[in-house]
Amino acid sequence: MQRTDVTEMIMTAKIRKGIKWCDVAEQVGLSKEWVTAGCLGQMTFDARQAAIVGEAFGLPEEAVLLLQQPPYRGSLPTAVPTDPLVYRFYELVSVYGTTFKALIHEEFGDGIMSAIDFRMDMQREPDPAGDRVSITMSGKFLPYKTY
Repeated sequence: MQRTDVTEMIMTAKIRKGIKWCDVAEQVGLSKEWVTAGCLGQMTFDARQAAIVGEAFGLPEEAVLLLQQPPYRGSLPTAVPTDPLVYRFYELVSVYGTTFKALIHEEFGDGIMSAIDFRMDMQREPDPAGDRVSITMSGKFLPYKTY
C-alpha cells in the first residue's frame, strides 16, 4: 500500500459516508485546512490523530500507519496544474508572485515566508454580487543568514 492509496481510500469513504472535512477536523482537534491537507497526503498525523482519521474513514491499520509517515509534499500530477481551481492558484502566483516577493522584502528584508511554520484559514464570504472565497495565509518570516 502507498500513501496515494490511503488518500483514495479516504476520498472514497468521504463520498460514501457523506463526511465533511470540518467534522473530521473537529474530531482531531485541529483546523479544517490542516486536517484536509493531511488527509490529502500533504501532512503527517501523529498516532492519536491518525487513529481518529482512521476511525472516521474506516481505514485499515496499515493505512493508519502510513498517515504517520512524512509525505512527499507538493506533489501534483502535472508541473502546471490542469484542474481549473488549482490552476487559479498557480495563476495567482504567476501574476502576483513578484509583488508578494517585493512587498515581503520591503517590509521584512531578504528572506522567505515559511510554508512549514504556517497557518491558513478559508471561509465563505457572502457578497450580493456572488459569494467570495476568503483565504488568509500566515507564514513565519525566515531571513536569509550570512555565513
